[in-house]
Amino acid sequence: MGEVFAGRYELADPIGRGGVGAVWRAWDHRRRRYVAAKVLQQRDAHSLLRFVREQALRIDHPHVLAPASWAADDDKVLFTMDLVAGGSLVHLVGDYGPLPPAYVCTLLDQLLSGLAAVHAEGVIHRDIKPANLLLEATGTGRPRLRLSDFGIAMRLGEPRLTETNLVVGTPGYLAPEQLLGAEPDFPADLFAVGLVALYLLEGAKPDAKALVEYFAEHGTPGPPKGVPEPLWQVVAGLLQPDPAARFRTATGARKALASAVELLPEPDLDDELIEIFDQLGPLPSGFGPDGPLTLASGVARELLPDTDTASAAGPASPADTAGAAGDHGHVRGDAPTGTGSLSDTGSFRLPPPLESPTPTPTPTPTPLPAPAPAPAPDPPYVSPHTPLHGPADPLPPPPPLPPQPRLQPQPAPWAAEPSVTASYTARNPQPAPPPQPVPSPPRPVPSAPGHGRRGRRARRERRPGPPAKAVIPILLLALACYAVGFWALARV
Repeated sequence: MGEVFAGRYELADPIGRGGVGAVWRAWDHRRRRYVAAKVLQQRDAHSLLRFVREQALRIDHPHVLAPASWAADDDKVLFTMDLVAGGSLVHLVGDYGPLPPAYVCTLLDQLLSGLAAVHAEGVIHRDIKPANLLLEATGTGRPRLRLSDFGIAMRLGEPRLTETNLVVGTPGYLAPEQLLGAEPDFPADLFAVGLVALYLLEGAKPDAKALVEYFAEHGTPGPPKGVPEPLWQVVAGLLQPDPAARFRTATGARKALASAVELLPEPDLDDELIEIFDQLGPLPSGFGPDGPLTLASGVARELLPDTDTASAAGPASPADTAGAAGDHGHVRGDAPTGTGSLSDTGSFRLPPPLESPTPTPTPTPTPLPAPAPAPAPDPPYVSPHTPLHGPADPLPPPPPLPPQPRLQPQPAPWAAEPSVTASYTARNPQPAPPPQPVPSPPRPVPSAPGHGRRGRRARRERRPGPPAKAVIPILLLALACYAVGFWALARV
């Protein structure tokens, strides 16, 4: 289990070293594949500026290995590229020595194609050399070259990060004008391409200084042994010490190379078959072809396997978090015993809700007439000091009633209507007013002078009250209702 960078990239093992950082084989937990991750080694401002320049390049070309993404974690930064497993041209020449001219033409054509795309973006590579030209592990098939390492690349006209009187590049692959302090330009990259071609044809690093001196004193030399004349004319055009006599563009050099390929002799059947092997070697312990064998604790939760559905459903519950923590440290594919896997707790789908039947309207029953209230028992005595769960100011208990015989109340004309007592017993009950004596009919009083009409109206409005036989049962019924209400209020 390697170091997890920015919650996404898990570093496996170092596979190379660039101008400003080390290159690691890393597992991308988001894209679920291995990538090459270049990690910045130095943390000074100068190196960081170069690093920012390199990661800003986005050139999509089959023969260019440009940064694809980047990330920062505390004081570290990295960017990632496609993982190229076939090694570099250094590995190829180390295995086979000088390469056949036709094979070299194929590699040069791909290099010039990628360099033309880089120059079209206004970028000068400034570090073209065999170690920066990587190969896919294509076996005995057609080779595929990738131009990589833009650590010291710069855009044409961009301010230089190099101090005065200092030259940045690899000794032995610098153009003569660069050694003289000239501003970087596209022909300087083409001079390095000519040195790479000579390296592939001869199987050894050329002496650039001696070559430039010979060109300056004697002009273009003849082709080296084993190099066809048409191909040598293209290579010599790339190696001219004077930038004005050199190919000006990669596209122009590529066209000249295509014309030279048509003049090359047919390849010999006895030529050794060239095979490009996987140069990365086996994965370190803890890593397999499908990624790390154990889930590292630093990986972001949304990038863990089988959590896409759970993360889309919403924030994780404590049970989900515990389940995810329990999966750390287990081999992927082996569900830990005792607890469910992440898919068991977050990836299931709920069944669609059942349609509720349309409720049938229930007929409202017609209220029946309330029966006559039955006499209630005598209410219990409640002390005035006992707190009641009712109104803030409880009413005093009613005085005890004198014992009277229980009489059946006579039905009154209004007794057939429903009795409304709910609001009376639920709220603050008010004591019934004391019985008032039935007034006797008033005597007719003669009207005063001038008020005869008003006196006659007052005499018409005065009516006699109910008889005494009806008043007593009504009063007894009112007192019984009052007692029941107070008893119910005391029990609340």
